Amino acid sequence: MTSKCCFKIGFILGLVFVCTNAQEKVFNVLSYGAKADGRTDDSKALLNAWRDACQWNGNGTLLIPLGEYMVYGALFKGPCNGSAMTFEMKGVIKAPTDPNVFCKLESWISFQYIHGLDIKGHGTFDGQGACAWGKHPCATLPYTLGLYFIKNLIVHNIHSINSKGVHVNIYQCSNARFRHVQIVAPDNSPNTDGIHIGYSKNIRIADSNIGTGDDCIAIIDGSQNINITGITCGPGHGISIGSLGKLSTHGIVKDIQVKSCTFINTQNGVRIKTWASSITGMATNITFDDITIINASNPIIIDQHYCPERNCSGSTQESCVQIKDVTFNNIRGSSSSKAAVTLSCSASYPCKGIMLNDINLEYHAPDAPAISTCANANGKATGKELPPSCLK
Repeated sequence: MTSKCCFKIGFILGLVFVCTNAQEKVFNVLSYGAKADGRTDDSKALLNAWRDACQWNGNGTLLIPLGEYMVYGALFKGPCNGSAMTFEMKGVIKAPTDPNVFCKLESWISFQYIHGLDIKGHGTFDGQGACAWGKHPCATLPYTLGLYFIKNLIVHNIHSINSKGVHVNIYQCSNARFRHVQIVAPDNSPNTDGIHIGYSKNIRIADSNIGTGDDCIAIIDGSQNINITGITCGPGHGISIGSLGKLSTHGIVKDIQVKSCTFINTQNGVRIKTWASSITGMATNITFDDITIINASNPIIIDQHYCPERNCSGSTQESCVQIKDVTFNNIRGSSSSKAAVTLSCSASYPCKGIMLNDINLEYHAPDAPAISTCANANGKATGKELPPSCLK
């Protein structure tokens, strides 16, 4: 069948529709021997269907119909012959419960080196992670969905539940849009970040619900032009920029906007964190705007002494990551701790250009009211300031 197909690109500055006359063809995994019984390993069927869809000279769609598909691991690799690929998932893809299967895998399901990819379909990735959140034989647990070296990506109406490790890892991608994504794991599931972004640019995440045992969204080294809107986060550790200064020298995160998001019963609200180390880097031009926070332990926090590991708890090293030009605007709600605003910056590289405008964070406890604390933070506060700002 020949039809006109439009593929969307240019997500940050607006939508551009590129229309071509291309043959569309659906590659149904049931035709490749998938059993969809939730027990038989259907990995080979999915990979064979992808191979043919990727080799198709038109627009190929890999279709996963309703049903449960046990998959021990799958790498969907490009480049592909067509102008765009579609991964349409209507069923549930389940991971095996034995964590030994994954000790050598970075990602359970991954896509690599593709130009033009649409992942959709109201389906679910079920990582069955509860079996691995306690003791397990692996040094690290795999991402549920790894997205690597992809240009022009759309992910929408997809669910991810109970990942063994991070739910979605985005690495070296550009021009990506996520919307109506549902990510769920219990609050005691370790290292189950919702969406993890590194060395990527022009990423938009909108109108999604994320509740995990770690960061709802984490933005790390090399990320720029990231736009996050309409996210409901909770449980989890909030939306974090960092951890910077741990692995890569001169890592830069810039041009980040987090807007119109809601945090419910989270450990943190909006956070920037860096390691106290000699590794240099920068986080700059960051805006948190129109944020509702309900009962977070640290609603607003810059932590340049981040160190969750015991072996650095006594270190006197200061962070060498520069944080500058950060705006916190119209942030309201409630704090579950007395310190509603914490700006703990490096003595070696003090924070610069920190702006607090219209902050209204209530604290209801016997030791009320809430306070703000500053160390090595330079900037100014305007508008309503509850708690009173510590910026001078």
